[in-house]
Amino acid sequence: MRISIFLIFACFYHISAQIPAQSDPRIYSIIENVSADRIESDIRTLANFGTRHTLSDTVSTTRGIGAARRWIKSEFEQISSDCGDCLDVKYHKGLVKAGESRRIPTDTWIVNVMAIKRGTEYPNRYIIMSGDIDSRVSDPLNGTSDSPGANDNASGMAGVIEAARVLSKYDFKSSIVFLGLSGEEQGLFGGKFLAKDALEWGWDVVGILNNDMIGNITGIDGVIDNSTFRVFSEATPPNPDEQQLIWNRFYGGEVDGPSRQLARYVDRLTAQYMTNLDAKMIYRLDRFGRGGHHRPFNDAGIPGVRIMETHENYVMQHQDVRVEDGIAYGDVIEGVNFDYAKKLTGVNAITLASIAWAPKGPELVMIGGAVKPSTRLKWDPIDSDQLAGYKVYWRETTSPQWDHSRFVGLQTDVTLNGIIIDNYLFGVSAVGADGHESIVVYPKTLIPRR
Repeated sequence: MRISIFLIFACFYHISAQIPAQSDPRIYSIIENVSADRIESDIRTLANFGTRHTLSDTVSTTRGIGAARRWIKSEFEQISSDCGDCLDVKYHKGLVKAGESRRIPTDTWIVNVMAIKRGTEYPNRYIIMSGDIDSRVSDPLNGTSDSPGANDNASGMAGVIEAARVLSKYDFKSSIVFLGLSGEEQGLFGGKFLAKDALEWGWDVVGILNNDMIGNITGIDGVIDNSTFRVFSEATPPNPDEQQLIWNRFYGGEVDGPSRQLARYVDRLTAQYMTNLDAKMIYRLDRFGRGGHHRPFNDAGIPGVRIMETHENYVMQHQDVRVEDGIAYGDVIEGVNFDYAKKLTGVNAITLASIAWAPKGPELVMIGGAVKPSTRLKWDPIDSDQLAGYKVYWRETTSPQWDHSRFVGLQTDVTLNGIIIDNYLFGVSAVGADGHESIVVYPKTLIPRR
């Protein structure tokens, strides 16, 4: 009996020892190290440039978008200096010619600011966090009136800078880009230029977390809410080829594009690590009839989501600063809750870290199981010394999140007995030795018949 118990225990220990850790203490440290005070200071600094309109002053040292982007670059450079020059800080720009946009009447340079933390194992694999530099008032062509843009979008830009401060203290397998985008209010130009160039440079972009308004908790609907936020994601890439259309129609996948998988990743990490905060997944590209700076990346085939507050307040968006009929209009500092901005910055930071610490996901996942009492998944192996194995996921076809999973070790050909392919959707992730997972990869083709 003793021998049997010992053997059973030894066998159980051997199996369990192969399963990677389910949480990482470093993630909790990242959350704790995000500072509401520093975020507040950065938002106030950005708002104090008076206006950051795309057409505003670029020469002044105290006012306009030129002063703002030079300050952002200097903050990134200071962060890099503090971590031993661990960031590659640079401007990125593109020229919009007069007449290309009704909101840009003269030739205008659109200047982004970015800081890149290079990955140690996959330096050409990037996960991006972005915020918008520019602001506007009621007239989208007014580049002179005060436009503090405290929440839209100094809050998102401050979140990017703070995430850079915190994550610069760590090394990651993949590269992280901390990005300030310009020209958002004039037509998403900063994103269009960078998405185009990223493809030309051959960047392997896992996705972009676009932060646009992460500081308001008092909605136009009268709801005060600091415990939820929205994650907008499109269902599938906007320009599917004929094969993708056939796949979605006959095999499923119409809600399982890479942007939607990125949104699920944000949701899962928030639920696992964040206290009193819930991610509300919105199955839309963006708010109804509106747009954000993840869209040009999606248009280029790059996964991306928008992270923002749940309850917007339209009297504080795109408004001249004024009091009218007893209502205070304008995007001013009083409309920002810095503790809430800290929470959402923390969500971004842990998502960036987890993806950048994780191995690459399987590049090709195949599936089979028609008219069988089981489902078979097969994929190409990942080349990584830190790979612990793979995890197979499945969920009801109507479920928004992956409900079930099974760690399968280093197997790359798995049969799930008793799980009927008709009734579920499936995916596979790669798991590192430290427990961090790649984004789930949805099957792209059928397993050839034997």
